[in-house]
Amino acid sequence: MSLVKASVDKDLCTGCELCTETCPEVFEMKEDVSTVKVTVVPKDAEECAKQAAEECPVEAITIEE
Repeated sequence: MSLVKASVDKDLCTGCELCTETCPEVFEMKEDVSTVKVTVVPKDAEECAKQAAEECPVEAITIEE
């Protein structure tokens, strides 16, 4: 079983909230930047987490499989 992990580079994040709108199960806003709510992405949220990473305008999200 593979574990998918998400992370946000707070230095790159512009606080556009696209990731929190795309995948609220994984991402939330704190102090005007996105943070990861869970270290390991739940299986049913893997697709939206990957979508959020792909759509991030500043490429601040990393998904590790």
